[in-house]
Amino acid sequence: MAEVTEINHPSDLAAYRATWNALLARTANATFFQTLDWLEIFWQHFGDDQRLRVLVVEEHGQAIGIVPLCVRTQQHRLGPLRTLTYPLDGWDNFYAPLGDRPMATLTAAIAYLGKAPRDWDRVQLVGAIGDMGDGQPTRQSMTLGGMRPTVTAMGVASLVDLAGDWESYLASRSAKTRHMLRRHLREVQQSSGVEYLRHRPQSRQQGDGQPRWDLFDQCQQVAEQSWQSHSVGGNTLCHPRYRDFYRDAHAAAARLGMLDLNLLLLDGQAVAFNYNYLHRGRLTGLRMGFAPQASQFSAGMLLMAAMLRDSCERGDALVDLGAGNQPFKCRLRTDEQMSHQLTYTPLSAVRCQALRLARWVRGETSVASK
Repeated sequence: MAEVTEINHPSDLAAYRATWNALLARTANATFFQTLDWLEIFWQHFGDDQRLRVLVVEEHGQAIGIVPLCVRTQQHRLGPLRTLTYPLDGWDNFYAPLGDRPMATLTAAIAYLGKAPRDWDRVQLVGAIGDMGDGQPTRQSMTLGGMRPTVTAMGVASLVDLAGDWESYLASRSAKTRHMLRRHLREVQQSSGVEYLRHRPQSRQQGDGQPRWDLFDQCQQVAEQSWQSHSVGGNTLCHPRYRDFYRDAHAAAARLGMLDLNLLLLDGQAVAFNYNYLHRGRLTGLRMGFAPQASQFSAGMLLMAAMLRDSCERGDALVDLGAGNQPFKCRLRTDEQMSHQLTYTPLSAVRCQALRLARWVRGETSVASK
C-alpha cells in the first residue's frame, strides 16, 4: 500500500533533492519545469500568497513518485476561490508527477488529498503530454483516486518532430514552406552581415553551466525593442515583474544543462531571439521575439529556420513551439497536442459549484466528466 508524505515548507525540500533528481531521471518527457530548482525559484518569487503541498509517494519504503502541488487563492466575482494545482501558473501546457509510475503516483496522491483536511475549494490540474484524447491518464488517475474531474480543452500545442534528418523534415512540409525555409537558410549562409548564434551549455557537473549573461541581456534588449515592452498583463522577457525571475531561472537552467538560447545578429546587433528550455533532446519554447527594424526581412522566421536545421544536426528529437495557431507554427509543426485542464469540485464547495454552473451555462466546459 502506498504511503504519502506531505511537505509544506520549501526549506524542507533540500532533504529530498537526491530523490527528486533520481525520479526526474525516470520521468518520461520531463522538462525544466519539473526540476526542484524551478520550484524553488518559482516559490522564491511568487510563493508568498500560496501554500506549498508537495506529496512524496512511497511503496515499501521506496519513493515511487513526487507530486508538486500548491494552493493558490484566486479572486472571482463570487469571492475568493482556493485552487489546488501544480506550481506551474501557465508557464507550460503540460505537467505530470515525477517518476516512471505517474498513474500510480497521482492516484495515491489524490486518494490522500481526499482524506486530508481540505484547504482548497477545487482541484485543477493540466494533463501530461502524451495523454490520450480527453486528458488520459491524468483523468483516470483522478477518478481512481476518488475525484471525477471535468475535462476542459485549453489549447493546441504545436510540435515539431525532428526524429529524422533535415531533408526528411523538409520533405514533410508544403512546397511553399520548403522554399521559404531554404531561402532563409541561404540568407544566413551567404550574407556576411547575418549571423546565427546558439548557446547550449553542458551542466555544471560536466564542467560547464555557463549562463552567458551577455547573450541573455541581448535577448532582453530585443524584447524591449518589440511590442513586448508595452505588454501589461503578460510575462514577457522584459516585464518588470518577471525580469529577476527570468534571470534566476536562466542561471539554474544553465547550471543544469537545460538552457537553449538562440540569437540572430545583423551587422553585430541582435535582431531576433528564440529562448527555450531543453531536456533529453526535447525543447520547450518559452519566449521569442524580433526587433521592429528586422521585420522587413522576416528575422523571426529566418532564426527559426536556422534553429530547426541546427537542432536536426544536433540530434534533437522534438521542439514544442507552445500553444497557439499562429501561421508560422501551423507551417512548421508536424503534429499538434491538445492540452487539457482537469477540474474536480466537491459538492460541499458551494461558491465553487456556483462558478462551475455559471461556466456550464456559458458553454465554457467542453468535455463533461464521465
